[in-house]
Parts: sequence; C-alpha cells; structure tokens
Amino acid sequence: MEILITTFSLLTLVTAIVLIGTRGRPGRLFSQAAESLRHMWDNRGPIFWLATCVVLVLGFLFFFYASPATRVGAAQPIPFSHQLHAGVKAIDCRFCHPYVARSIEPGLPPVEKCLYCHNYIIANHPEIRKEHKYFDTNTPTPWIKVFYVPEHVMFNHQRHIRKEIACESCHGDVRRMDRLKGKRFKMGFCLECHRKKQVNLDCWLACHN
Repeated sequence: MEILITTFSLLTLVTAIVLIGTRGRPGRLFSQAAESLRHMWDNRGPIFWLATCVVLVLGFLFFFYASPATRVGAAQPIPFSHQLHAGVKAIDCRFCHPYVARSIEPGLPPVEKCLYCHNYIIANHPEIRKEHKYFDTNTPTPWIKVFYVPEHVMFNHQRHIRKEIACESCHGDVRRMDRLKGKRFKMGFCLECHRKKQVNLDCWLACHN
C-alpha cells in the first residue's frame, strides 16, 4: 500500500511539473524533445568526441581512486602476506614487531628475524633468496611504510598496548589482508577513540608532547 501511495505521489508531482513547465500544453514537451534530438544529431560529431573525453576522464578517476587495486597496499620488496603469517599461521604480531610493547615504535622485522624461520621453510624460494642477499650484504630490508602519523604527533605504542588496545583497532583486521592498505591517521580518528574510552583528551599531555 505504501508503495502505491509513493508511486501515485511521484506521478502526480511529475505531471504537475510537466504541466507547469509547458504552461498547460504537455504536447510541447515532445515537440521540444524532438527538436533537441534533431540538434544533437546535427552536432553528433562534437558530441561524440565530448562524450568520449568525459568517459575517459571518468574511467581514469575510477581506476586511480576507486578501483579494487587502490584497496591493496603498496608492494613490499619481499612479498609478505599478513593473512598467511598472522592469520593462517597465527604468529603473534610481537614476534615480527618486537618493540611494540616496550617502546614508542613497534619495530620492523630485521632480516635475521625472517630467516629465523625461512632458513628451514621454503628456504630456496626466489623471494627468500632475496632475504639471504640482504643478510649477506648487511643491508636492512627496505620495507615500505604504510601507516603515517603527522610529524607533530607523538604516538606511543607501548602506552596503548599496556591499556590492551588491540592492534586491529588502528590497523584493521590484518589477519585477513595480504598487503596492508596504507592509512594516514587524522586527529578525528584519535579523538573519537579517546572519547569512547573516556581517556585523556588534553592536547599536550596526550598527543602533542
């Protein structure tokens, strides 16, 4: 019944708009539409190229900003799947990020940490051989940073871990991700969490110290 009422209301509204717009002569709507179509056909060449440009621009914007590929994080020098390691293998985050519970920074896994397992697991895989090359040349793995906090903000991992804030609260469910989607944290994100947990909101004592 509600659908019928809504449909009837819309039809009444459209009819009223047509009658007002054509000054009581709805037939003019069709004649004007036919005239417009005739003009469009006469200018079909420029209209075609204009439409082509619009489609190309919209396609570029979609693939640059909204395509599925934009929801995948940056490619790392050694392909690393969080879904496999943290999810399937259930390896604790702190095994690879050893300083997260006792330092401001979480720490990135050194080459030795990777080879602790991969000296024995798929040791001859081409990507693992890359790790051996880093190790043999005493070169840190050039991991690509994906999470950013503004330079004027002090974020203390240790403080949050001690308060039992789960990693996924900020980083998302990494156990379901292969490549992590990067994120730039903004003030609103932090304030929302602090208000929800009723903790310190003082600017200098909380973040800007």
